[in-house]
Amino acid sequence: MESPSDVQPTPPVDIARPPAQTLPVVLASPHSGTHYAADFLDLTHLDVAVLRRSEDAFVDTLFTPAAERGVPLVRALFPRSFVDANREPYEVDAAMFDGPLPIHANTRSPRVAAGLGTVPRAAFDGQPIYRRKLAVAELERRIAWYYRPYHTALERLIAETRARFGHCVLIDCHSMPSTSPGGGQSPAGRVDFVLGDNHGAACAPALTHLAERWLQHHGYRVVRNQPYAGGFTTQHYGVPTQGVHVLQIEINRALYMDESTLRPHVGFQPLARRLADLVEDVGRTTLGHSAFPAWTAPANAAE
Repeated sequence: MESPSDVQPTPPVDIARPPAQTLPVVLASPHSGTHYAADFLDLTHLDVAVLRRSEDAFVDTLFTPAAERGVPLVRALFPRSFVDANREPYEVDAAMFDGPLPIHANTRSPRVAAGLGTVPRAAFDGQPIYRRKLAVAELERRIAWYYRPYHTALERLIAETRARFGHCVLIDCHSMPSTSPGGGQSPAGRVDFVLGDNHGAACAPALTHLAERWLQHHGYRVVRNQPYAGGFTTQHYGVPTQGVHVLQIEINRALYMDESTLRPHVGFQPLARRLADLVEDVGRTTLGHSAFPAWTAPANAAE
């Protein structure tokens, strides 16, 4: 009889495709998955309610109206506390496992030190997730069955978009707690959005400027790259000289949900419509710019 670890119970990834892709934009949500498999829960002493605090809760649903305007959306169905798809494939803490890791594992990154590797060690509040060490075979299983299918789907959408339009704008969709350094109160007031472009390396500056001005024009407080400049997705896929531009968007959760109950509030639908407008405007503005790496924002980009 097979153990639960030998069976993949659900698809790891979902792609919401419009009837036809009409804009050179791809949306990605790596942290909004909610399928907490029984074999994962057997390994942890934490309640699902605690594990869920690590989610970018409802971000995939927030961007679904944008996907309905001619833009594909790829989303991980597995939870971030199980596998974090916005990390290198083997960015893990060696102390979590009962044997030697592959030689190419990255065990010394700042994210690993914080407990936030590809297989996270810690929950959102720093509590250890696991009762005991994991088998190295479990790491390999998660990478093969969950991590790699997500990135295979993402790579396929980027390639299809580049082939169709000549370039691709990948928007990596995230959320931040209102109490985090990004979403909390700053001297200038609450931050609503953090735009991350790896400090200008992952995205044409004009594109980041366009998104920033658009959001500011609609009354939001926006900052760039502080404290979120982008994770693996932004750093790995963002190569503007090859026509792939990646912009990470972090949304203050207080704009759309009750963070104590993990439930959307009345701001959810208005924000979803606003984000759909943003995605559509970004896509239409970049559409037809064959020399997009050198593209500069029109003077009325925020109008």
